[in-house]
Amino acid sequence: MRALLSHPDTAVLGAAAALLAAALATGLLIPPLFTLLLAASVAAGVAFLALCFPVAFCVVWLMVTGMSVEMAFADILGDELYPRIIAIMKGIEIGLGVLCILRYGLKLDPLCPAWAFVAMLAIGLIHGLYPGLTPTDSLRSVIGSVTPFMFCFCRVPRDWADAIIRAVKWTPLVALLACFPFAVTGIRPYFVDSGGARLAGLGHPAFLANVCLPAIYACLIQLYREGRRGDLFLLITNGLILALTGARAPLFYAVTVTGLSLLSIHSTVFATRDRLILVLSALALLPVLAILAVQLDQVRLFNVVVNEADNLSGRTLLWPAFEDAAAASPWFGWGVGAGNAVIPPTSAIVQQLHTWAAHNEYLRIAVEGGLFGRTLLLALFAGWVFVHTRALRPAERRIMRLAFIAYAGHAATDNVLISTPACVMFAFVTAVFARPEPPNRLRQPRIALPDSSRVA
Repeated sequence: MRALLSHPDTAVLGAAAALLAAALATGLLIPPLFTLLLAASVAAGVAFLALCFPVAFCVVWLMVTGMSVEMAFADILGDELYPRIIAIMKGIEIGLGVLCILRYGLKLDPLCPAWAFVAMLAIGLIHGLYPGLTPTDSLRSVIGSVTPFMFCFCRVPRDWADAIIRAVKWTPLVALLACFPFAVTGIRPYFVDSGGARLAGLGHPAFLANVCLPAIYACLIQLYREGRRGDLFLLITNGLILALTGARAPLFYAVTVTGLSLLSIHSTVFATRDRLILVLSALALLPVLAILAVQLDQVRLFNVVVNEADNLSGRTLLWPAFEDAAAASPWFGWGVGAGNAVIPPTSAIVQQLHTWAAHNEYLRIAVEGGLFGRTLLLALFAGWVFVHTRALRPAERRIMRLAFIAYAGHAATDNVLISTPACVMFAFVTAVFARPEPPNRLRQPRIALPDSSRVA
């Protein structure tokens, strides 16, 4: 294998030729199998290319996933394809994760939160599943819940981590650029009407907002690491995109993490004066935004702030059903996947809100794993973050811990663990965790702040 990977062009050409010859030969002998074998040959060739060039394939997958293309395809081809496209996107991540394990090596991370879902699967099968939930459904839900953590089990190298972090920074802007031909042709507009105008891109405004969060964190980390103007530009751009999505909770947590980071975290490449200027400039815009909020109430963010500040977008209509299901089995829940079976898809509330998901991960996990599953998941998350951030640079360690505190708060009102943006988030987390600071550098004394002229 090492010999093949050392000459990828020759190896790919030879493998493709051999597979194609086998398909043609079999097609002549058994014509009905030709199409199947040809498709298998193409899939094998793509897999081999991904094995040779995993960084490029992972970057493309991440950007496509961050665009939430499943919603655009569902609008064009039909809503019934939506879950299938999500399954394909997560299936690609599983495949890429396996290829990265083959290329870079396996890392059995005992603190990875994915283990909590495996434990809840086992307990659910022993204890009993929610009425109507089959073992196959539960297994399928476990695969979907574990998939966002797939890269956490790979010994990814530094170049993979650097490429993923760069890709995460650019994904929201690339998603908007990719929507341009659809908007021009009238297939899918940039903005949708949902309590006011909301920027959606190729997907849903909430999905785009949840991709903006890791993008903002990535910009912060790189800004503190390298102090480049480009990262500051992307930080502001991603913040603007997030604001235009009209997603209140993600915007609140993004502003909180960014503000606390700029005010409290020391940097040797991003001078204190420049950070204060940035924060004060943002504060100076608040009176202007207050005036605009009254005049531009057709924009969703301004509309909910002025007219519906306490509105949770119908979430309170969903939660009682989950609370009742959790109370019926408080200790061990009803098995992974039960959250999808609590509210029937044909019920009136689904027709009104167009969702049957809990929009509260604590409540969903209480239904699926009970007190045991929820405690295990939270304990693994806390240990995972604490252990893996200890070796990071001080600024990156504090930013990531703030980001996960915000993530814990965000989980109370959103599906932050099961949606496709979670795949982007945890690929980003894996990349950050894969860039620990060498111990000898961690012990070096801090150096003086540079002149602000060197700041990006």
